[in-house]
Amino acid sequence: MEFKFKIQPFQAEAAKAVTDVFEGQPNQGAFAYVRDLGKRGATNLFDTAEGYGNAPMLLDAEQLLANIRSAQSGNQIMESSSLCADIGTCQLDVEMETGTGKTYAYTKTAYELNRLYGWTKFIVVVPSVAIREGVYKSFQATEQHFFEQYGKPIKYFIYNSSRLNELDAYSQSTDINVMIINMQAFNTSMKEGGTSKEARIMYSERDEFGSRRPIDVLAANRPIVIQDEPQKMGGAATQNGIKRFNPLFCLNYSATHRVVHNMVYELDALDAYNQRLVKRIEVKGFELKNMRGTDGYLYLQDVVVSRTKPPVAIIEHKKMNASGTVRKVVGRFDVGDDIYAASGDTRMEAYHDGFTIAPDGIVPDMDGELGHVRFLNGLVLRKGEVYGDSSEDDMRRIQIRETIRSHLQKEEALFFRGVKCLSLFFIDEVARYRAYDDDGGELTVGYGKVFEEEYAAAISERLAHPTMVDMKDSSYLDYLRRFDAHEVHKGYFSIDKHGHTVDSRTKRGQEGSDDISAYDLILKNKERLLSFDEPCRFIFSHSALREGWDNPNVFQICTLKHSDSETGKRQEVGRGLRLCVNQDGERQDLSVLGEGEVHKMNVLTVIASESYANFVDALQRDIRAELRERPTVVTNALFEGRTVRLPDMEPVTFDGDDATVVYAFLLKNDFIDLHGKPTDKFKDSKSFSYAVTELPPEVQVKATAIEVLVKSVYDPDALAGMIADGHESKLTDNRLNDNFDKREFKELWERINSKHAYTVSFDGNELRRKSVAYIDEHLSVTRLGVNMTTGMQQNKATRAALDTGEHFDITETNQENIDTGTGQGVSYDLVGEVAQAAVITRRSAAAILAGISPLKFDMFRQNPEEFIAKVGKAIVAQKATMVVDHITYHTLDDRYDSEIFTERMPENRSHIIATRKNVQDYVVWDSQTEKDFACALDAASEVCVYARLPRLFQIPTPVGNYAPDWAIAFEKDSVRHIYFIAETKGTMETLELKGIESAKIACAKKLFNDISTSEVRYHEVASYGDLLDVIGTME
Repeated sequence: MEFKFKIQPFQAEAAKAVTDVFEGQPNQGAFAYVRDLGKRGATNLFDTAEGYGNAPMLLDAEQLLANIRSAQSGNQIMESSSLCADIGTCQLDVEMETGTGKTYAYTKTAYELNRLYGWTKFIVVVPSVAIREGVYKSFQATEQHFFEQYGKPIKYFIYNSSRLNELDAYSQSTDINVMIINMQAFNTSMKEGGTSKEARIMYSERDEFGSRRPIDVLAANRPIVIQDEPQKMGGAATQNGIKRFNPLFCLNYSATHRVVHNMVYELDALDAYNQRLVKRIEVKGFELKNMRGTDGYLYLQDVVVSRTKPPVAIIEHKKMNASGTVRKVVGRFDVGDDIYAASGDTRMEAYHDGFTIAPDGIVPDMDGELGHVRFLNGLVLRKGEVYGDSSEDDMRRIQIRETIRSHLQKEEALFFRGVKCLSLFFIDEVARYRAYDDDGGELTVGYGKVFEEEYAAAISERLAHPTMVDMKDSSYLDYLRRFDAHEVHKGYFSIDKHGHTVDSRTKRGQEGSDDISAYDLILKNKERLLSFDEPCRFIFSHSALREGWDNPNVFQICTLKHSDSETGKRQEVGRGLRLCVNQDGERQDLSVLGEGEVHKMNVLTVIASESYANFVDALQRDIRAELRERPTVVTNALFEGRTVRLPDMEPVTFDGDDATVVYAFLLKNDFIDLHGKPTDKFKDSKSFSYAVTELPPEVQVKATAIEVLVKSVYDPDALAGMIADGHESKLTDNRLNDNFDKREFKELWERINSKHAYTVSFDGNELRRKSVAYIDEHLSVTRLGVNMTTGMQQNKATRAALDTGEHFDITETNQENIDTGTGQGVSYDLVGEVAQAAVITRRSAAAILAGISPLKFDMFRQNPEEFIAKVGKAIVAQKATMVVDHITYHTLDDRYDSEIFTERMPENRSHIIATRKNVQDYVVWDSQTEKDFACALDAASEVCVYARLPRLFQIPTPVGNYAPDWAIAFEKDSVRHIYFIAETKGTMETLELKGIESAKIACAKKLFNDISTSEVRYHEVASYGDLLDVIGTME
């Protein structure tokens, strides 16, 4: 099978955008020069001194910039203010989304540059072996296509320092010539005076090369340099090396330019998706629910190195809150830090023994080895490794199962349309898929074995339930029966000298492996994999070989590894974005299927190794970060409400009337067209200056601001530093103000800031009976499960949807339980843990545990942490109903200091109100009830001063510490009790304050109302009106 290529309008537009820059350059044909033959001279009849390079650029910088701006204007791109000529006479950028064929585009561009201007010599620079091999394969695949179009071939070759004779052939030829060189060879080669073999060859006078330097032979041709993925080659060594080629100019092709030069064509992710040039993305994300803490999970995310500080480990671990809920968190750890201490106030026993980072135990990447962390218990955790995750195998099985399920759902429809469906698994260790016996025979293990089990089960289920379609045409069922589970999957990995598959190595500073043999295997089988005669439909490959995969018929991508922050989500999905081809090699695109069908057939499903929300949010951020700046048009909205700061002038603000007047003025004078695009007449500043006299005087004074706002539509730098920031004032502190020093509040504070202790007595036997009965009736613990969420890209992509994170719609959710045993090696002092959680004696805890039913006690094995937390909470709840009548408070000598009011302001500024009578400048409210109460206190004439009490102001109770909400000092003689502590609740019905909360409030009442001899009173209220009613009824 061979791919069929067609002339795509967007690729032709990309080529034209480049060739238009050189309009006015004459076509000088093959430009002859005298080659340096070196000391050896001509060695055969065809070895002449005549060489043919690129003709010199005859356009000056001013003309080039004018042409660039014209091309940008035609392609709706922000116009450049200056010419970028760092490499050659100019440096042009072309942005094309992954999967849209940028190699095809620059191949066509080379042909067009030759047709229009006679240039023939090109060098394609790539960042990796994977891309180099892919580019070479693309030149092979499109060779016949372009020959039929232009009637001439391109001579292309990969630079090899052992075949320097190819450089002579390159220089002698009058044909279009392309040399492909990867950055690794290039970076080494370009270091003049370097000690490596390639550096010596490139820069030294070689005997076998006529005592010539290869770099000089190449530079004599004034080649046009094409950088493929320049954002990966931005280092000074690479860029300086490119200059040594003496390029005529430089073309940069990428989906994600990091540095922008003179951009002439843009086709970003939003354009490509809306034009139906790439697949639609579906995401299936997984999230563990009801995690347990018995497995001591750890993941070393990174080792961060600093010039001034020791290295720091970034470790993901589990943390448990007071309710027994376990979640994963990421923390920074130094030498000597203890994971056990970081596992929550309720320590997790799985981290108890030796999970302290050893002295010198944090080692960064060095000498090609990944960094690692060593713990006192001897555990060594390498970067990217997971330790102790008993649920990981279950997660991976579910991922594999879902990949097979998604594959089979699509495959049947694709089969009848002649399209082979492929699924791609990326793994980090070959040993998890393949092993070898003593005789060197291959064994399927790990993921491979799981795949075969799940595939066999899925096929058996499918064959057992034939459909109506199967009754009419059984060809798809026959296809499923044709190959067994072992035949339909295959591994593509690096090969060692014994012929065994091994992990692909990634060198420092590289994103992928440079194993040529692995890429040869992948590319050699690219077309064969698309045939129905090839059994393989599920491919396992090493994640370091990701860049080598761009097979158009990949419909599922599943990464069987821990999700990390270093791999961008666009990079994860990029290998499957190309539109698929059928058995005839014909692309199933808009011209074949029509707009409504392209994204029905072409859907890429990503089976993520993390939650749906995390993956989709990160993917949308990645896409949004790389979207091009789209020139806006002039509308009323460009002016209305905008404030512009002009140098040495007062800020200028436009209201709605101003905006209407300005827009009408611009349209009337032809400064904008009917679509709101600024015209050439506007860009002539004299015309605008003359016309502004027509504006009303109050608007005329804003003429300069009008000009810069309109310029901002096509010049992104026009408004630099001129737009007012409405969020400049940042609230970081909520300081105490003069209200705190008022006599009324001082007297109130003196009455309430004492700390207290309590004693309580109750019937222990009654507590045990009630606790056992309650636990037997109500206790339940959750089981470990996986939530799967599926979502799909919306039919049309918009910048607004990406900005708000709403470009994907959830289409399905479901949950699956995981049946696993209790974690190994983790022991619990169950009696002690329950006694501590319930604040009771070990004897009472033991009696309660002995009394509960065996069915309930067995729940400890299912989820130990949650069992302990819930049993402790159940005992506390029963205790709460018994203690209020028997509690006695004692005033201590210790008092609360005013420093407890120094809590920092929250990030969410929407829950802050400025106040007049509060002892602090602002009130931070948690509910509408609290907000309304604060506003009412501020407005009430009876109130002299009040405080929103900080959370550190606490009253001890047998069922946990309690923090009341408000302290209020009323004006003297305005109410019966001038000092009041209030608790704001949304309702006055105390029955709705259940169990523990009711007990805490009852204890507070006991302290302030019954026991205290001061004039302070306490009550729970729903509003300020309730407060006045309560005061009126209290003695």
